Amino acid sequence: MASFNKFNSFVSDLAQKVHNLNSDTLKVLLSDTAPVATNTIKSNIGEIAAGNGYAAGGASAPLVSGNDTSGTYKLILSQVSWTASGGAIAQFRYAVLYNSTAPSGNLIGWWDYGAEVNLTNGNTFTVALDQTNGVLTLQ
Repeated sequence: MASFNKFNSFVSDLAQKVHNLNSDTLKVLLSDTAPVATNTIKSNIGEIAAGNGYAAGGASAPLVSGNDTSGTYKLILSQVSWTASGGAIAQFRYAVLYNSTAPSGNLIGWWDYGAEVNLTNGNTFTVALDQTNGVLTLQ
């Protein structure tokens, strides 16, 4: 399983009320260009081309729960997946979580799958978001 990497700006964006993790629309997009921790907004990310089952901007990651237990907030999001249809989806290696409600598409974090993923016609790729521990925790 790929591990979650936080963008540096996420912490500042939380403090400045850019993100409301319980109500904003969070999405995952795919990229074949390595994100860096200093990226801040969606336009900093080289998204793969839309087509064959992948829509520009990626797919929504709906909130399952965002709760605070004993001073620790845990963000749990629904799994996100794509199925190649009519041909292959463009090659990718990274899945990037961002806030599509924020006007600039402020970035939250990314997963590096360690190698290029080639999703051929009829096959599905799922970003397996942890349903127990959450995507992230805030303490």
